[in-house]
Amino acid sequence: MKLTDFKVLTFDCYSTLIDWETGIWNALQPLLSAGGVALEREDALARFARYETEQEEATPSLRYPTLLAAVHARFARDLGVRIHADLNERFGASVPDWPAFPDSAEALAYLKRHYKLVILSNVDRQSFAASNRKLGVTFDGIYTAENIGSYKPDPRNFAFLLEHLAADLGLAAHEVLHTAQSLFHDHVPAQKAGLARAWIDRRFDKAGSGATQVPEKRPSVDFHFKSLADMAQAHREATA
Repeated sequence: MKLTDFKVLTFDCYSTLIDWETGIWNALQPLLSAGGVALEREDALARFARYETEQEEATPSLRYPTLLAAVHARFARDLGVRIHADLNERFGASVPDWPAFPDSAEALAYLKRHYKLVILSNVDRQSFAASNRKLGVTFDGIYTAENIGSYKPDPRNFAFLLEHLAADLGLAAHEVLHTAQSLFHDHVPAQKAGLARAWIDRRFDKAGSGATQVPEKRPSVDFHFKSLADMAQAHREATA
């Protein structure tokens, strides 16, 4: 299997293209300051992973800003911090402030010359539109949890992706390389859907799984890169 075998890269966005762990950590600071709570970053991210997954399973049709607000309220409750509801809403509205990884825009611009690029994201379209401006490319398809009514790793999200790739772009599953960081949200269900997979291992130099849950069984991947820049470079070498 080669990178040149595919016609479309389907991307997770948050944790792959957008540095959501930094975004989440920054957006939690008002709560931690209000409560005088000394919480380590990795502890906070692990809590977020658990809270977010449980909330997505409980309320799959909730728009992502509202879901994030509920996650923030649980942070406050579990940490014993009393806050006004508007602080929950500020956290829910923080996605547009989350930074892109430094290599994302340049690597996407290169890959756009060789593939169609499609987003399969757990956020809403409005939040993604703000992030897209940081990424600097026009995607050929944008499919979000808001469109689908469920959150990854629900298999419905990948069924929706494949249905719309066929209908909208005339692409079959064997032409797709799903490109993502999260083993839990993306690689497990993508493997079950029969898609080839490229792991952008943004946490290669860190212990733990950060803001994502650990899958019960580690999935296999077809390609493994430490960054999107590394993937773009591998493509350059493959076509040299």
